[in-house]
Amino acid sequence: MTDMTQSTEVESRKTTKRGGGDAATRGRTTIADGVVEKIAGLAARDVLGVHAMGSGLSRTFGAVRDRVPGGSKSATRGVKVEVGEVQTALDLEIVVDYGVSITDVAKAVRENVVAAVERMTGLEVVEVNIAVSDVKLPDEEDEEPETRLQ
Repeated sequence: MTDMTQSTEVESRKTTKRGGGDAATRGRTTIADGVVEKIAGLAARDVLGVHAMGSGLSRTFGAVRDRVPGGSKSATRGVKVEVGEVQTALDLEIVVDYGVSITDVAKAVRENVVAAVERMTGLEVVEVNIAVSDVKLPDEEDEEPETRLQ
């Protein structure tokens, strides 16, 4: 009888965890707005038919900023987000290539952005609003200014 009592006590000690509960549920994870903006911006740019992100003015300022030594391309241009504890909402401003179906591009952008943000952050995307601010014509030059440095 003593052998059974001892083995039962050992079994109960093995199943008791220190600290209580699953380690993955201890603590809190916060995700900055900028993180979601970068994910969404890169996901939107991956869609065929998206020429650029942002309005003409923001693209011009961004092009100048990109050419400054030490500057880098902004993955967040044309993206605004609101991040809550478990949900996020996004506003995107895009420029589409001439000849593509704007509704098809907008649908593909929405799908790609929702999939990327939800997969990488675990946040529920409640809405992705898309504003098409321009159409890039085939004979138009990009609005990026020429650089003087070579």
